[in-house]
Amino acid sequence: MSALPVLDLSPLRRDAAEPARDQLARAIAAACRDSGFFYVVGHGLDPALLGRLEQLSRRFFAAAEADKQTLAMSRGGRAWRGWFPLGGELTSGRPDLKEGLYFGTELGPDHPRVRAGVPLHGANLWPAWLPELRPVVLDVMAQLAEVAQLLLTGVARSLDLAPEWFRVHYTGDPTLLFRIFHYPATPRSGWGVGEHTDYGLLTLLVQDDVGGLQVKTPGGWIDAPPLPGALVCNIGDMLDRLTGGWYRSTPHRVRGSVDRDRLSFPFFFDPAWDAEIVPLPRRAADLPDDAAERWDRASVHAHRGTYGEYLLAKVARVFPALHAEVHGDGA
Repeated sequence: MSALPVLDLSPLRRDAAEPARDQLARAIAAACRDSGFFYVVGHGLDPALLGRLEQLSRRFFAAAEADKQTLAMSRGGRAWRGWFPLGGELTSGRPDLKEGLYFGTELGPDHPRVRAGVPLHGANLWPAWLPELRPVVLDVMAQLAEVAQLLLTGVARSLDLAPEWFRVHYTGDPTLLFRIFHYPATPRSGWGVGEHTDYGLLTLLVQDDVGGLQVKTPGGWIDAPPLPGALVCNIGDMLDRLTGGWYRSTPHRVRGSVDRDRLSFPFFFDPAWDAEIVPLPRRAADLPDDAAERWDRASVHAHRGTYGEYLLAKVARVFPALHAEVHGDGA
């Protein structure tokens, strides 16, 4: 494989004939089995909205650090929202060459999980000096959530499940995480993000025209350059677990940017917080556990518990100092 496949979601967005939807389902199955990564077009996202998001994001990251510090993640507390500086996020214990903004589902103080102090639940942090960012981010998140739900109807069909199977069992109240990442141009070599897999069901990625994303395939690492109008989609650990390894969560990484700053906008569409991922009977144990080959040597199939518990364990590795501060188990 030298390039990722491009899948057109149009048959899912209109009243297409069953053969067209079946053909797309077969293409989804092949992509999930062969690479775990693919481009999607025909998704219906508003390109003007995405252009506005990029414009505002560049304004945010060009601001003085004192302004960005007003959104520091330590101010978000248990919600784990806000800004982190260059090197403030770890992958496999090493600082990434990026800074970023974390967002999630906007929840008020009266929400039961916020009142209970459940981590990763709460209000987003918004820059008072850039008020235009809030409505744009929330609109983008809403549109991406619709695309993800739509795509999962195709994934369900690829697994011989009813179209709404994921919504009924796992994504009726999904865990939504959205990031804006800024990779400054840097003369030193390194990885903007080191090798890793994503944790949930699906990731949808909007990226600018700089590139740098690489995907690990059976034949080695390949580039996933930006294609005009296309999103990059990859499957996460929970879809790997659900399918018993039939669909693998694929390692990927980002090269450090040398000549130009890079922006990327990953949207993580994950199971409900309290959902326990139970493998499909006809897929479980189809393939051996690949823990020994994984980047972190950790089995996604050994996890027992809710998705929220799985996610918290991973986040603690990405932001260990913040995790210690929030939970009071470190200096």
